[in-house]
Amino acid sequence: MAKLKRDLGPLEAIALSLSVMAPTMGMALNVTLAAGAAGIAAPLGFAVGTVVVAVVGLSFVFFAGRITSAGSGYAYIGKTFGPRAGFIAGWCMLLLYIAGGSGSAALVGNFLRAALLDHGVDIGGGWLALGVGALGLATVFAWRDMSFATRLMLVLELSSIAVIIILGVRILIAVGGTEGLSAAPFRPDPTLGWWGVGYAVVFAVLSFAGFEAATTLAEETGQPARAIPLALVGSVVLAGLFFVFASYIQIVGFGLGNVKELVASEAPLNTLALKFGTLRMATALDIATSVSAVSCVIGTLSAGARMLFVLGRAGLSARAAVVHPVYGTPAVAVGIVSALMLAGLLAWAPFIGPADYYDSVGTIGVLALIVAYLGVTAAAAVHAIRAGSRLWLVLGAAGTLAMAWPLYNSVYPVPSFPGNLWPYVVLGWIALGAALLVARPAIGRSEP
Repeated sequence: MAKLKRDLGPLEAIALSLSVMAPTMGMALNVTLAAGAAGIAAPLGFAVGTVVVAVVGLSFVFFAGRITSAGSGYAYIGKTFGPRAGFIAGWCMLLLYIAGGSGSAALVGNFLRAALLDHGVDIGGGWLALGVGALGLATVFAWRDMSFATRLMLVLELSSIAVIIILGVRILIAVGGTEGLSAAPFRPDPTLGWWGVGYAVVFAVLSFAGFEAATTLAEETGQPARAIPLALVGSVVLAGLFFVFASYIQIVGFGLGNVKELVASEAPLNTLALKFGTLRMATALDIATSVSAVSCVIGTLSAGARMLFVLGRAGLSARAAVVHPVYGTPAVAVGIVSALMLAGLLAWAPFIGPADYYDSVGTIGVLALIVAYLGVTAAAAVHAIRAGSRLWLVLGAAGTLAMAWPLYNSVYPVPSFPGNLWPYVVLGWIALGAALLVARPAIGRSEP
């Protein structure tokens, strides 16, 4: 069996999860959606969402301490429901990584274009070349040295987070000195109630998509039974605190009575930077968000390649399971996943623009991921029944219910066109995976 190079630690695992989540990029895009659902209570929605994701994350922690495989959900579900069910889960997670990386590459160009526009420079369609360049750079890092790549991702993500924290401190000082800081964002909006908070949780959960990416490094990490659970818990806690902070400063920065302006804003952080900072800070935020997007491309490419590597090793394709003789990375799988990301970027993004492309492929990827999350939480509950553990049974069942809510709200009420098509795209992807199981029976005989 091909083996990956084992030279990573908890820090690299945390870096991968944070880079796939891309907290800075998420806060530049998702707070307006949460505010549209919960009004001034958007920070409460992110706080509740953190708890929901933490419950789901415990199911990953449960398995990560017992199964040290790069297959993540594939291995976890496969050990409980059989390798065929595990393959479908891994297949769904692969779609998330491909879609998320391709969409993030488009955003690299989008935010760099915005930074240049701040200074009167319009590069027009040049954003596409920047996105392709970011994907090429990510491919080199993921192919050569995972240790260096993960540390680079951590530096990139933390530096971009720091810019938002600096802006947030300025907002808190300015608002606190004039109006006083309010606790109202941590109570349900009087006009929307807890229903609005519940709907905002959907966008909070979407902001955490990819937190489980650390599990794909299980075969490359020393003491994985300890390091991977630590990385999972650490990434959820750190990201959750940042999400609550970033959503709060946007609510109070715009003003409790100006939520509609926040919801309508296409670049809320840029607007706040101009209001509480300077043009240079606005430009720095655009650059920071593009840096976060670069980190996300590297992270999703790395995680996606390891998922394809494991699926290939399980019988999908022996070629995809080749390990680089020098770098110890899944080099062929990196190339395949990168090519798929590039195909979407070139064939679709130029016709609808980078923001709409990211929104479309991101929705597709997250729907597929929720299916995998449901499988992992259900597997944890079943495994707990077999082991006679009531605590893990309750946690697994709670995680399944927690994931059912955002899935339901993602498909009903039926989204407007073209959003109504994305669930069928995911179903088509799952059908393709099922067809591969029929075409290659060896996959069903392989143990995760």
